[in-house]
Amino acid sequence: MTHERTDVEGRQWRSTIAAAQAGDRQALDELVSGWLPLVYNIVGRALNGHADVDDVVQDTMLRAVDNLGSLRDPDSFRSWLVAIAMRQIRDRARRRQPDRLDESATHEAADFAELTVLRLQLEGQRREVAEAARWLDDEDRQLLSLWWLEVAGELTRRELASAVGISRRHAAVRVQRLKERVETARGIVRALDGACPELRELTARWNGRPDSVWRKRLARHLRGCGYCGDARESVVPAERLLVGIALVPLPVGFTLSLAFGGKTAVAATSVGWSAKVLGALTKPAVAMTAGASIVAGGAYVVTQPPDDPPPRAAAPTAASTARPPSPSASASPTPSPSPSPTKKPELYGTVVDAVDTAPDPNTPPGALPHRPESGITSTGGRQAVMQHRGESVTLSGQGYVLVRWQIAPDDRSGGLAMPTWTGLKGKLFHVASGGGRRMDDVIGDGSDRGYVTGMGGPDIGYTVLPDGTQQMWQNEYFYVDGTVTLNQNERGASYGLTVFPSSWDKANEDVRYGPPQGAIRYGLVRDNGKDTAPVPQYVTRTTPADPATVAQRSRV
Repeated sequence: MTHERTDVEGRQWRSTIAAAQAGDRQALDELVSGWLPLVYNIVGRALNGHADVDDVVQDTMLRAVDNLGSLRDPDSFRSWLVAIAMRQIRDRARRRQPDRLDESATHEAADFAELTVLRLQLEGQRREVAEAARWLDDEDRQLLSLWWLEVAGELTRRELASAVGISRRHAAVRVQRLKERVETARGIVRALDGACPELRELTARWNGRPDSVWRKRLARHLRGCGYCGDARESVVPAERLLVGIALVPLPVGFTLSLAFGGKTAVAATSVGWSAKVLGALTKPAVAMTAGASIVAGGAYVVTQPPDDPPPRAAAPTAASTARPPSPSASASPTPSPSPSPTKKPELYGTVVDAVDTAPDPNTPPGALPHRPESGITSTGGRQAVMQHRGESVTLSGQGYVLVRWQIAPDDRSGGLAMPTWTGLKGKLFHVASGGGRRMDDVIGDGSDRGYVTGMGGPDIGYTVLPDGTQQMWQNEYFYVDGTVTLNQNERGASYGLTVFPSSWDKANEDVRYGPPQGAIRYGLVRDNGKDTAPVPQYVTRTTPADPATVAQRSRV
């Protein structure tokens, strides 16, 4: 499932990469701003926030931009970029090897485990996993930086193996050993939070900084201590806790200088910079991109503070993985307030509350009408990841929006509480479905974590939709003309949504990517270009206290 998702995401960047290679400044800005968070998360977690993080991130992006013209296959960009990041991390480790890292520098720098906990509002066992990274050796932490993103759905196993420079089979062995070490480290984190009197005595002389010597001492204590070994709650495997977890946002004020490290334009050209890329970087202009910009001279700066952190999510337990009862098929909607006496919204759109059948997989879709696009702003930025009940993103403007689904029955199967659209001002249409498959399409034989379809399998259970709900596709495209809030209402089955401001070009390309190119099926065009086009299910102009109570049958 993750492999298909990341493949589709890579294809959607193809045109942007090609344009950047041709010297398009806006495309280069979009490329840098779009992929910088991924690189920052890999480097930050691998180095655990050491003071060298900024330098390694900058070196990675410099090398990527410098060598962009040599990339022959845009679809391999993510794998190529991650491999560059890992090489920079290893090069930095080799340079530092003769003179071990100054522990005070690590202590004074922003601890990435702490950043992860604070920025993503992690609690319980999710917090334990983040803090366990402090107790790993450098090599294990480097692998963790990739495996974390693989489980979260940002990388594939193939990309992980390629970045480390090993086969997929060897990667499986390495990851299994890593998971065992992570579980040991989690046990240490849990024990240090406890009240074991023997452990307090043992750590009386400890300076509070994790290292290999104290890891061995504490692990030895845990193996022989009845108090610390008596778990108060069942331990959920780390891979279940990290499914779909968000990237740690870039810190406010983070600056990525692409001004050639102080080199002049002549010197930069002499060391191999593409003339087209060089021209794009040195144009005296400012290109704003979702709270960040590339300014004259090529400095990339986060110029706006991040949005408020997401609501705190309760830590899952082993008991929560049991199959829950299905939610009611038709929850009662919150009573709508009286309409404004001055203006009553005009009803529009087609209400579609029947389960539609999948089209023939080999039949290309019809034409996708091109509606006006002045641009969409999102409170979640360029990529809003919503994994927990209570999270939401507000979209404003005029243009296309992609909502990507990730169903996780291996985390928790059963009845699914659908996301809802609330506070609609203006119009909202459900224009197309893509991603190469519907979520109920057969994707394997159950060997991939128990999945037979994207909705689950007999070994892990199935995610079940409320009666009358349309089967979602991997990618669902909507058109917004106004303002609306999309709410994650997870209750029962586990799922995640990633929300991207998109475009007609990307939606049109997605739905036309079909079986001849390796997808399961072509996409589906739903838009007729008129006000009679379908609207999403579960949409309302009201703002109920509990968004999960929006009625299935949309009336807008």
